[in-house]
Amino acid sequence: MTIEAQYTVGEYDILILSALQSSGLETWLRDNGYRIPPGASEVLASYLKQNMRFFVAKVNLAEQAKLGFSYLRPLQVAYESPKFMLPIRLGMVNANGPQELFVYALTRKGRVETTNYRTTRLPSDMELPVYLKAQGEFASFYKAMFARQVEKEDGRTVFLEYAWDMRWCDPCASDPLSTDELRQLGVFWDDGAGRQAPNVFITRLHVRYDNAHFPEDLVFQETADRANFQGRYVVRHPWTGDASCSEAGEYRAALQQRREQEVGRLASLTGWSLADIRRKAGLSLNGLAQPAAQWWERLWKK
Repeated sequence: MTIEAQYTVGEYDILILSALQSSGLETWLRDNGYRIPPGASEVLASYLKQNMRFFVAKVNLAEQAKLGFSYLRPLQVAYESPKFMLPIRLGMVNANGPQELFVYALTRKGRVETTNYRTTRLPSDMELPVYLKAQGEFASFYKAMFARQVEKEDGRTVFLEYAWDMRWCDPCASDPLSTDELRQLGVFWDDGAGRQAPNVFITRLHVRYDNAHFPEDLVFQETADRANFQGRYVVRHPWTGDASCSEAGEYRAALQQRREQEVGRLASLTGWSLADIRRKAGLSLNGLAQPAAQWWERLWKK
């Protein structure tokens, strides 16, 4: 086992390790107070065969106290390699259940996808019941929808949540990243000089993985596809004011049909009980909107 480099950066003591055999690496890690979970030997050996190095970070409490931070700042690592991949196998050795991973890729040419697993887009551009926003249940919807998609794909798929060309924006999900922010994230090829829009394409991938369904590390490729995509879910608020024109009845009939489609779509996306969705959306079991309570009924409820 060889220590290739060592230094302290902020609140971290950093070591870069290499080894010829996994046994030597494991012995060194144990001798230095690191806990090696059962089953790690095989994974370590496979990385050593690929001539890979190991990045070891230990929190330096004295340095952290000097800096005055009450939390650990994220680590940022820059390195050059012909392999466009992300090691995930070692982290699964002692994992308690599936792991959640978000990958943000900033590239020059276009969208990033995995080559050894299928990359698929999340369902998008769907109209959903208003109550998800009104009652603050959108976060619950998104988690349930994602879990449903993972189940449908047998837990073996990487999902595309967002892909966007930063050279134009219509509409923007959020403010575009500034030149300084892009530089901090590793965008070295674009300094923003002479133009406003940077030549950067952003991809966000989301994967829920475990050892049984993801036996290999994630391997990526950059494509030439610059088509924009985002998981988008639409909430349309109905007109609730007075309407006496000839089209009012036709609108109400179409509105009722639309609400039926929205609750059915939500049930299909999440697996939630259709009866519960109808109740929260204000629909009765026969599909008709539940009438508003009369003024005397509201008094009785008090």
